[in-house]
Amino acid sequence: MNRRKIYEGKAKILYEGPEPGTIIQYFKDDATAFNAEKKGTINGKGVINNRISEHVFTRLSHIGIPTHFVRRLNMREQLVKQVEIVPIEVIVRNVAAGSLTKRLGVEEGTTLPHTLLEYCYKDDSLGDPLIAEEHIACFNYASQDEMQDISAMALRINDFMCGMFSAIGIRLIDFKLEFGRLFDGDFSRIILADEISPDGCRLWDMETNEKLDKDRFRRDLGGEEEAYQEVARRLGLLPEENEADVLDMEHHRAKKGK
Repeated sequence: MNRRKIYEGKAKILYEGPEPGTIIQYFKDDATAFNAEKKGTINGKGVINNRISEHVFTRLSHIGIPTHFVRRLNMREQLVKQVEIVPIEVIVRNVAAGSLTKRLGVEEGTTLPHTLLEYCYKDDSLGDPLIAEEHIACFNYASQDEMQDISAMALRINDFMCGMFSAIGIRLIDFKLEFGRLFDGDFSRIILADEISPDGCRLWDMETNEKLDKDRFRRDLGGEEEAYQEVARRLGLLPEENEADVLDMEHHRAKKGK
């Protein structure tokens, strides 16, 4: 099928959608870390992330969070609403990990006294630098009303996801969110965009603290494919025992088609 590529990022490709105001989001197996300094492949990651993101976005819409998700099209693609991405990554932190531990010297695994929201300016060439709400206001990355919507939604999403993961024995350490402006004439409203998957979440097994996310790739721990599949399995998205075989077949088909 010949279709126009709009954008290719580190983990996804965006294509023009079948009708105006829509985009097709294709999930790749490519894995990057440290602002793309480290590159690799996690077999079947795109398939798993597509399923997990569909599941989370659908559940969030049921509690009234507006999202760009329309429907999953196939194993690797989903149809989403076209939005103007707000150039801010929202980092929601429940437990100290990653860059927070390096910046502030807090021991990894320390439970934070309350949920911490951090903001980064979305620019790969600058390494997505940490910014304060004063920067956002000063450079007009988002309005005050938009930031109120973004922070309120981020906290609601966190509450819901903490419960969802806790119910399957997973501790939600931190995660990244992106938001977009959905236009209706001259007016726009803020909705959840991008994806929610083990690529952008830190997920630890509650009993063993085993990492079930992209940190396995970042830190050369191995077992990335199994970790992603385990999250999907616990969420009830990979009930069949032979699902791993399906992913392997799909991966071989993709390689042949290159």
